Amino acid sequence: MEIRIPPEYLEFIALHGAIESFTEGKPGYVELWLPEDIARNSEDIQIKELAPGYLAFAGNGGGEILAFNSQGEVFMLPLIGMEARYAQKIANTWNELAGCIELPT
Repeated sequence: MEIRIPPEYLEFIALHGAIESFTEGKPGYVELWLPEDIARNSEDIQIKELAPGYLAFAGNGGGEILAFNSQGEVFMLPLIGMEARYAQKIANTWNELAGCIELPT
């Protein structure tokens, strides 16, 4: 099953860009990726092979990535020892996570 980037993520990036910022709660910090970089970055970290069912879209600056599942839920996975069983759900939707991101003023 192909995992798609939620349209809300694309809208957020179009409005704010691929920002790096702190968040309230987990993950604590995000480094968002541009939509055109998501497929390549996901391939570079071998998420399809190591944690099937997820599409990486950001890092947290601390050795973990953020990824969508097929329902658009947001998970955090470790880069080292990446396996689907270690996925930790941090938001039900992109909009839920986006609401926790501190936007630059």
